[in-house]
Amino acid sequence: MASLAGITTRSGLSHAWEVLWRARRLVERNVMVYRHQWIVILSGVAEPIFYLVGIGMGLGGLVRTVPLPDGRDISYTAYVAPALLATAAMNGAVFETIFNVFFKLNFRKTYDGILATPMGIGEIAIGEMLWALMRASLYAVTMLLLMTALGLILSPWAVLTLPVTLLVAAAFSAAGLAGTAFLRTVQDFDIPMGLIVMPMFLFSGSFFPTSGFPPPIQFFLQATPLFHSISLIRGLTTGLVGLEQFWDFAYLVGFFTLMMVIAMRRMERKLIK
Repeated sequence: MASLAGITTRSGLSHAWEVLWRARRLVERNVMVYRHQWIVILSGVAEPIFYLVGIGMGLGGLVRTVPLPDGRDISYTAYVAPALLATAAMNGAVFETIFNVFFKLNFRKTYDGILATPMGIGEIAIGEMLWALMRASLYAVTMLLLMTALGLILSPWAVLTLPVTLLVAAAFSAAGLAGTAFLRTVQDFDIPMGLIVMPMFLFSGSFFPTSGFPPPIQFFLQATPLFHSISLIRGLTTGLVGLEQFWDFAYLVGFFTLMMVIAMRRMERKLIK
């Protein structure tokens, strides 16, 4: 029985490696496509920097400090920066998996041609997610370097910020893939971007604590993935690490798993008719 379990485990690992190896082809394709459109990706690097300078430093001149739950006061810039890092990861993942995947899925029929190769639905979903992670990691590393240079890293726990940011990007890329499979027309972009992404960005604790809202609204905001992403990353960069941050991590892992399952099923329905 033990040997059978070992064989099964090796077989499962071998299959997972084969899936990742085939999925890399889609990543290579995206790299080739973006060779002459690098400015599109670099524009995403600049956006959180503009917010940090305009709001973090500009409004920070008026707000000065923000109290943390443990009683410490930190600068407003140090409060906003980790939220912008989480938002950068979200935007990199969402824009890639919603806009680009939608056109590949419905207009260019890119995936129809890919399915004629040994690649399947799983490889397509994983390949797009890996590409979104690469894009998000570029934004994350840039923001982390800037935060370090400006003295906005206040805790040794910040060494975990990059892998956590990649988890955030993975969760939102899976959500983007799942949501894109439900979109029917270009006009439907207003739903995820205008009704979901932008409100989360404004009200999930990015620029001010959510404790100022009435309890029902706080409960609603705390059910959103960006709230938990910001809470986890802010906890790591400020040294505020406790049970709440462990719950944030568990939430993101569960959210990623659920969204990935939905994405696989919806893309299968779209592509295999």
